[in-house]
Amino acid sequence: MEAFLISTGIVSLAEMGDKTQLLSLLLAARFKRPLPIILGIFVATIFNHAGAGALGTWLTEWLGPDVMRWILGLGFLAMAGWMLIPDKLDEDENPRGHFGVFGTTLVAFFLAEMGDKTQIATVALAAQFDAFAWVVVGTTLGMMIANVPAVLLGERVTRKLPIAAIHRVAAVIFALLGLAVLLRLDAMF
Repeated sequence: MEAFLISTGIVSLAEMGDKTQLLSLLLAARFKRPLPIILGIFVATIFNHAGAGALGTWLTEWLGPDVMRWILGLGFLAMAGWMLIPDKLDEDENPRGHFGVFGTTLVAFFLAEMGDKTQIATVALAAQFDAFAWVVVGTTLGMMIANVPAVLLGERVTRKLPIAAIHRVAAVIFALLGLAVLLRLDAMF
């Protein structure tokens, strides 16, 4: 259960102001059809995070515990630093609309999430907790917590949230996880 809760919390915080949240806003403004957008985000996230979780689980089995501890600890610290860098939607990620609302959302969201903070966090969390299903369910829920309001309420919500403060909180959480792993306090988690 702790893998689920930590995964949900970290990803929902990490996603605030992220390029995929900006993509959610763009899709909502362009198509004005929230249900297929939300379903596209959900399906894309499940596929993306299931692959990332499988990679994290595989890495845990393939690498020794000491190597994995250093990779995870340094990875969480790197994620803490990355959280402090503002994210923006690249112009070439502007969805085109050739596949309908659901298909466009699915493809655009899946591609935008490749190599993103939350995908890398999913790899690290799956490796940390050795609880593939709970991590994937938690990270998917975290993505939905952050993106569904963006789709439903649009820019009104994101203007009122202190994105920089949310990113700092997420950075602190990632830094604490990284230090806990490096200092072998990860038994707490």
